[in-house]
Amino acid sequence: MNDYPDEYILPVDAWIQTAVDWLVAEWRPAFQVMRWPIAKFLDLVNDGLSAVPFWLFIILLLFAAWRLSGWKNAVLAAGSFTLIAMMGLWDQSMKTLAIVLTAVVFGVLTGVPLGVLAARSDRFWTVLRPVLDLMQTTPSFVYLVPVVMLFGIGTVPGVIATIIFSLPPMIRLTNLGIRQVPLEATEAGEAFGTTEWQSLVHIRFPLALPSIMAGLNQTLLLAMVMSVIASMIGAEGLGLTVLRGIGRLDVGLAAIGGGAIVLMAITLDRLTQSFAEKPQ
Repeated sequence: MNDYPDEYILPVDAWIQTAVDWLVAEWRPAFQVMRWPIAKFLDLVNDGLSAVPFWLFIILLLFAAWRLSGWKNAVLAAGSFTLIAMMGLWDQSMKTLAIVLTAVVFGVLTGVPLGVLAARSDRFWTVLRPVLDLMQTTPSFVYLVPVVMLFGIGTVPGVIATIIFSLPPMIRLTNLGIRQVPLEATEAGEAFGTTEWQSLVHIRFPLALPSIMAGLNQTLLLAMVMSVIASMIGAEGLGLTVLRGIGRLDVGLAAIGGGAIVLMAITLDRLTQSFAEKPQ
């Protein structure tokens, strides 16, 4: 009496499998077209980072961090990446950084326009909001299953999963920033004859920039998290180092991989946070 009758169980898993099989059979070329620009951009970033010697990268990072956020974060950034190099994980860290940067760039290119559109249309935001709620409450491992079915395995599918997982904060905070722009500012612009596009670019966007930068910060951190989980479908980088350490029961290998991830995440978080907090 305590068991649910089998004849009343809905075959939801079979329905989902049928839908995914249909997508793979009918839309495989379209998904490969979607994959192409991400793969090319990832190769470009990865090749660029790999071509720079570690000492030159650290010097450039030190200077950029000093200009963006002060000498304290500059020392933190240089020290963190120096320690990563001393642990012998430089190549893996550059691959992880390439994955994260690629995911953030495509996340911004997708999330900012959607956030602006959501801020300008209550009807669109009503439709988009439950989708974002679903994306943010879905466990990260669940993203890997449809990505593998549609795009295969490897680093590029891992980047695609990372983009999808890290996208919601960019949309939400862009929408929030645009909506919080004071009405007096936009009305003043309209009084001087600004067009809708001019109002967006010269009034709404600059005033919403702190919120948008906070969304960028959250997107970057989520991309960092997902880039590690994506190693389960063959994505290269520090996540693969941690996965190998766990698979071999090599605590030392897993520990240095995890430590490098923490150092990189703290560095990127401090730099983007300080840039977002700068007075506009």
